This record gives sequence, C-alpha cells and structure tokens, in this order.
Amino acid sequence: MTIEAVQSEVDEWIRTVGVRYFSELTNMALLTEEVGELARIIARKYGDQSFKESEKDLDLGDEMADVLWVLVCLANQTGVDLTQALTKNFEKKRIRDASRHRDNQKL
Repeated sequence: MTIEAVQSEVDEWIRTVGVRYFSELTNMALLTEEVGELARIIARKYGDQSFKESEKDLDLGDEMADVLWVLVCLANQTGVDLTQALTKNFEKKRIRDASRHRDNQKL
C-alpha cells in the first residue's frame, strides 16, 4: 500500500465511519498518547522495565499502526501530502547527512 493510498483510505474511513476528523489539537494530543503507548511497550520489551501481567498481550505493530493512523489524520486535515513530504525529507537527509554518520566517532 502506498502512502497516498493510506491517506486516501484513512480519509474515506473518517468520512464514512468516523463522522469527521477530530480537531488538529485533539489529534496532536492523541498522537502524543499513542506515542506514549508505543514507548511503554518498547521500554518493557527492549529496556529495563518488565511487563505487568495486564500488558502481556500488547502488540508492538498495532501500537505503531495507531501512531501512523493519527499522523495520517493530521496530514490529511492540514493538507500535507506525506509522499511529497517524505520524498523531500529523504533528499534533505541525503544532502545534510551524506557523511555525518560515517564521520561520527561514536558510531
């Protein structure tokens, strides 16, 4: 599925099932919440914390998809073409970071 298709499918779902987009501010708060849920799993799976019994069935991929969903909602409602934005971002990184990481002694 392309990024364009994802944006279109999310928009279709919002218009037919979700009634309307939440406000941009609400979606920003929801994005922060979803990132927090993702961070919780990462901290427990790859970090030093352990899962509580009630957290054993949490799905890392599902939490990543939740983050992506809300990000796509924000892009749609603010008129951002994520394909175009990501293409531009890759180009910026290719130029800015061409040797930055290879030259980093810490890496």
